Amino acid sequence: MIQSGLLESGIDRFLDRWDRGVSRWEPMVQAGIVVQGIGLMIEVRGVDLGIGEICEIEGSPPIPAEVVGFREGRSLLMPLGNLQGVRPGLRVMRRETRPVAWISDQFLGRVLDPLGTPLDDGADPAVDTPISLYGTPINPMKRRRILHPLDTRVRSLNALLTLGQGQKVGLFAGAGVGKSTLLGMMAREADVDVSIIALIGERGREVRDFLERDLGPEGLSRSVVVVSTGDQPPLLRIRGALFAMSIAEYFRKRGKNVLFVMDSLTRYAMALREIGLATGEPPTARGYTPSVFAQLPRFIERAGASDGEGTITGVYTVLMEGDDMPSDPLSEALAAILDGHILLSRDLASDGIYPALDLRNSRSRIMNDLVSERHRELAQRFLKFYGLYRKSEDLIRIGAYVPGTDGDLDAAISLYPRMVSFLSQDSQTGVSFMESLDELERLFDSEA
Repeated sequence: MIQSGLLESGIDRFLDRWDRGVSRWEPMVQAGIVVQGIGLMIEVRGVDLGIGEICEIEGSPPIPAEVVGFREGRSLLMPLGNLQGVRPGLRVMRRETRPVAWISDQFLGRVLDPLGTPLDDGADPAVDTPISLYGTPINPMKRRRILHPLDTRVRSLNALLTLGQGQKVGLFAGAGVGKSTLLGMMAREADVDVSIIALIGERGREVRDFLERDLGPEGLSRSVVVVSTGDQPPLLRIRGALFAMSIAEYFRKRGKNVLFVMDSLTRYAMALREIGLATGEPPTARGYTPSVFAQLPRFIERAGASDGEGTITGVYTVLMEGDDMPSDPLSEALAAILDGHILLSRDLASDGIYPALDLRNSRSRIMNDLVSERHRELAQRFLKFYGLYRKSEDLIRIGAYVPGTDGDLDAAISLYPRMVSFLSQDSQTGVSFMESLDELERLFDSEA
């Protein structure tokens, strides 16, 4: 009996040592070495890697990198950090075969980087739920129709370009016409449960300006902000957008109505272009590679509504080089993908009208499914008179138009001051959907 007990004890100790040894052992197939680096591209051999997998390059501290392609039997990696100190011969280890974002309700009110690390000096939020970083496509037959208007608390949007819960819309604008102010207003005031804000490729100064001036403490308390500034590697900017969308999907699965605000979709596309060119893709229009136009719809289609869940309403800013959307091939492609487009006018901004909505060139493709017949009639009437005045404005200002020549234009001239007042709104004051409609009704009631 004693010998039997000693034997069993010896076996247990052996198995325990074996178990500890196995847990620390890393098979050679999981590791490779750096053989070459050009720009931000690192070539690795000796390990079988798949696109999208996350690796770690030996260093102090280790440098995370993602597999983005292959070339002549070597894996191509791009960094999620600083490449200083990387040299040939360093060991590369696989860390994640299926990139996921770990998320929890504790993200609310926080400012995070693309890896989930807090930027607001707070404690690391506890995480409990993994969400695929690249998302899972929604069956088109499982998507709910968009039938409920979204109260943005922006009078001109509510009344004249009504958006729906689950709609995907682009905010097209050049620099300096008030898009950040409008985004902050929507994120702070809109009638939603949660706002997810992705600041991609922004200047560092603009991040704090947006948080403190446009969003404010009240808006931040019900928001999650993901920040990836323009000085970070392109892969990190892409991951920032994907991480923010994964957070939006997390809250949608919990039945929340989510507003997803991204500034900007253009810089996300530019980061995709940088990676495409680095991996050897041929450039097409304006240097954008074919994979850019393939990946943009996949990202945008992650928003929307699905059966039995909440909604994600997507508002994506698109930077225009000029003030005309047709002059930019990326803007043209995005306008075709999205459910609507809102243009901001530099002329209106110069006239002091904020938000500077270019109503003649903006569209909400699903507005007719959301509003009543009376609402639709009032909106069309406003757009008719407003467009008529804007087209004839030069003639009116120089006195070339003779009153009484055109009855509709006479009515437009009479209504124009009230229309401008209707379009102008203080960024710190929200106007509800019903208040917006009532004010539109009163505008024409006072026409006589």
